[in-house]
Amino acid sequence: MEHHIKFPRPFIHRHPPVRNTNELFEEKKTLSVRMADSFSAIVGSWKFILIQTGILALWVILNVTAWIYHWDPYPFILMNLVLSLQAAYATPIIMMSQNRLADRDRIEAHNDYLLNVKSEEEVRAILEHLDAQNRALAEIHEILTAKKSID
Repeated sequence: MEHHIKFPRPFIHRHPPVRNTNELFEEKKTLSVRMADSFSAIVGSWKFILIQTGILALWVILNVTAWIYHWDPYPFILMNLVLSLQAAYATPIIMMSQNRLADRDRIEAHNDYLLNVKSEEEVRAILEHLDAQNRALAEIHEILTAKKSID
């Protein structure tokens, strides 16, 4: 009685190595992108908020108390103009940075999907090998049991 134990062919990796999406994105950064990111990081910090609050409080105090010449008397129209200009420029710059981050998130999500597909392929190959080993062990057990009963 001849037995042939069959195993699947070895798994062949058919995919490029996984790359860090942060490194990929850093490679593509232009000067304007770096400037927008830096601006967003500064404007979006507590330090900026506290400094701006201090400046605005000082502005109001100096113009209300008249310690110095009233360059912007109440209702602080010049201050409103300055803040409007700041918002008019800050918003699009921050949006540029946010759009770039959204692009990076999309690339990262796609990279995660590709990694999951690769992982699924490899898990499937491992399960096929385990199943083949189970069949081989069952066949070996059968051979040993049949040999033992003959002896």
